[in-house]
Order: sequence, then C-alpha cells, then structure tokens
Amino acid sequence: MATIAFLLNGIPQRCEVSPDTSILTLLREHLAETGTKEGCASGDCGACTVAIGELAADIQGFASANACITPAPQLQGKHLVTVEGLAKEGQLHPAQEAMIECHGSQCGFCTPGIVMSLFTLHDELTQRPAPLTPERLEATLGGNLCRCTGYRPIREAALRMNDLPFERPQWYDAALTEAECLPSLTAATDASSFFAQPQSLVELTQLRQAAPQARLVAGGTDLWLESTQRLAQLDQLIDISRVAELLTVEEATLERQAGWWIGAGVTYTKLEPLFNKHFPTFAHLLHRLGSQQIRNRGTMGGNIANASPIGDTPPVLLVLGAYVELANTYGNRCIALEDFFLDYKKTALAADEVISRIFIPQAPKDSQLRIWKLSKRREDDISAVLGAFSYRVEQGVLHDVRIAFGGMAAIPKRAQAAEKALEGSNISVEAFRAAQQALEVDFQPMSDVRGSQQYRQQAAKNLLERLYLSLLTPDQEVMLHAYAH
Repeated sequence: MATIAFLLNGIPQRCEVSPDTSILTLLREHLAETGTKEGCASGDCGACTVAIGELAADIQGFASANACITPAPQLQGKHLVTVEGLAKEGQLHPAQEAMIECHGSQCGFCTPGIVMSLFTLHDELTQRPAPLTPERLEATLGGNLCRCTGYRPIREAALRMNDLPFERPQWYDAALTEAECLPSLTAATDASSFFAQPQSLVELTQLRQAAPQARLVAGGTDLWLESTQRLAQLDQLIDISRVAELLTVEEATLERQAGWWIGAGVTYTKLEPLFNKHFPTFAHLLHRLGSQQIRNRGTMGGNIANASPIGDTPPVLLVLGAYVELANTYGNRCIALEDFFLDYKKTALAADEVISRIFIPQAPKDSQLRIWKLSKRREDDISAVLGAFSYRVEQGVLHDVRIAFGGMAAIPKRAQAAEKALEGSNISVEAFRAAQQALEVDFQPMSDVRGSQQYRQQAAKNLLERLYLSLLTPDQEVMLHAYAH
C-alpha cells in the first residue's frame, strides 16, 4: 500500500491506496466523489477527465488527464481538481455556466469530463491570453466524446465561457502545509506490493536493480490498460515521472551530429514547442497520436519502451536516425534505435536497465520529412499502418532516403529494400513502382482487427504512391488538421 498526501479541490487529503489504484477508483470508491464518470476505462472517451496541478510556486495552471488510467499514487504532493470543486459559493464556473447557456449537455454522462477540459482551457486562457483558434479548441476537446453527438453547442460553450464573469475559487491558491506533506514515496523492494517514486536517476537504477520484476510507469497511458481492460494486478510499480534527469530537453552533439537529448519522462505536450519549430510534421502527428489528456501524460520514452509494432513515434524516430541511451547502476550505453527493437515486444533493454534519454539528430539541410498515419478514427486512435519518409531532393534526384513503417512487422522497422530502390533515383513512376515491389521483400505483415495482411501491404504501397504524388506537386501538399468546419 502507498500513503499519499494531496489536495482535492483545495482540501488536504491523506489516503492509503494499493499501487494499481487509479484516480477514478480513488475518487469514486475511496472518497465518494462520483461526479467524475467512467466511460471507456481506456482513456478514449474523456468522461473521466480531471485536472491536475503542481503545488510548486513557480508552476502555475492545471493540465487535463484521464482519471481512469492515471495512477492515484502519482497525486502525491499535487492538486487534483474535479467537477465538484469548480463552483464558488453557488456561483458556477464559466465553463459550467456556458454549457448551460448554450445547451451543451444532453444525457449528461459525458458532461463532467467536457466541463473539466473546458476548465483547463479557461485556466490557460486566463493566465496566458491568446486567440482561441479552431485548432486550439479542438485540441482541448479532441479527447472528449459526446454520446449524444452535441458538439456544436459544446463548441459554442467554449467560445462563450470567456465572456462570463469569473472569480477564482479560494482553493485555487491552496497548498499543503509542511505538516501535511509527505516525502516522495519509497518502497521496500522485497515487499510483494509497492509503489516507488525515485527523484534521481541513481535512485531509479538502484530500484531497477533491486526489483527487476517491477513495472516502470510514466504516464500510464498504455500500462494502465492492463489493469482496466485485462483486470491484471500491478503490484510492484516504479514511477519515473519525477526523476529529474528524465525530465529535461537539451541541445547536444552525438556522433558529430547536432541534435537534442530528450528525457524519457518528457511528455508529448512539453515536446510540442521543439517539434513545432524543428519537426513540424512530427508535431502534427502528435495531435493524431492521442488526445490532449493523453499528450499531457504520455511520453516518447514510454512509447519506445512499450515496443509496440504500432507505436506512432518509433517509425519517425527511425527515419530521423535517433539513438536511445540505456542506464543502469554501472553507467549507461547508447545504441541506434533500430538496434533496440529485436522482436515482438522484445528489446535490447537488459533487466536492470532503464531508458534514460532519446537523441534526435537535427534534420540535415534541405531534408524533407513526411508522416502519414492510417487509422479507423482520425483522432485519438491506434494506427493500422504508419509510414515515415525522410529524404533530400537534389536536381530531381532522391538522396538520403529513409523509410520506416509501423504496423507492417513485429517491430517498427525500416524498409531497406524500398530505400535502396529509391536512393539515387529520379522522381519517376518506374522508381516508385520498384520501391512498391520492394516492400514485399521488406515486410510480410500480419492480419488482425485493424487490418488484413493484404490491406496493410496495399496501404503501404499507397503511401509510397502518395509520396510520389507529393514530390510531383510539392506546393500542394495538404496536412489535414484535427478540426473541421
């Protein structure tokens, strides 16, 4: 069991929970706060959305999260806000008032989660005023599914709420007293059940060595599905979300290449500014990788460690020539990412190692990056096939061609035969036909619920066709945004 101290709507709480208790379970079953609803139990529908804030004086604001897949012990020392806490002395929060005025609630089941997403948007706009663009609005609400399909009044409520008067609730600036605070969660690693929360890489690797059977958790956006979907017990957990060395992004040089070391615990949300500036196509993919609730929690390190053949970031990192740093108590080693994935869910990570950082080289001058994801739902869905393409065009000839796919093999994998067919070739029908045929050498995909073998093989060929057409008309490439008019 783990004892955690945190604020709930400004009120200090001290709770004892099992390692695999979710915030949703904590709220509904331990604290009898039932305004937060369970919809999908997989982080897809947003009915369980809550807001989590830091108590540090230099960190302001709240971030949305899916309570159903967020570990409750990670609330240690944080401020949790739920729909019950928004009103002040009977005066509704603007997000609530606007939903009423604009008739944004129908059956009402999803409404608390929508209101909480709007609360975080209102909080952000209050602290950092900026135009509420369609993209920004849809990024906020993209993880909230309305069972009654009442999206237009919900959008209207989002636009309306900033025109309503607002007084910050007293709990907004609440803090835990020194007497109420608890130190970071520590654990006896020989115990049958524990939740450990190391603060440094040294502590993390020592824990990893002492308890190699324990599961590592960062955002929990994938791991927690084992609990909610498969009903598995997660008895021994090591939380990496507070390891200082894993939370940094820094410019560096590796193998004579300039680039960035990205800590394995850095969330997608914190990566967006870097990607928007240097890898805009990659930044665009993040908005299809998951909802804002997921991006606020999920990490690229977790996406790599999970070793799923349909993870969205590994194919992109493969074509960018990324490296991964693995650490244990004896030091660290750095390997090319393409050497990290060995077989389905098998990696080069030793039992006593953790992923500490990922190195992404700066894109060479004049290089281009294209990423296309095929999924049944446009947003917040798992890939059937994802293709990533990096290349340079010099006088109509392709150079430095790198192609990688997800969903086409047991691991994220480069299409080396297809690369060879295009390298040094003119942009021509013949070259791309040869590359399409080479894909049959590179991959023999499997069939599953997301697509048959035949579909995946044809889809990958079609993405090469799309690349060819994009090269013919470089000024007409259209990146479909997440929002619709």
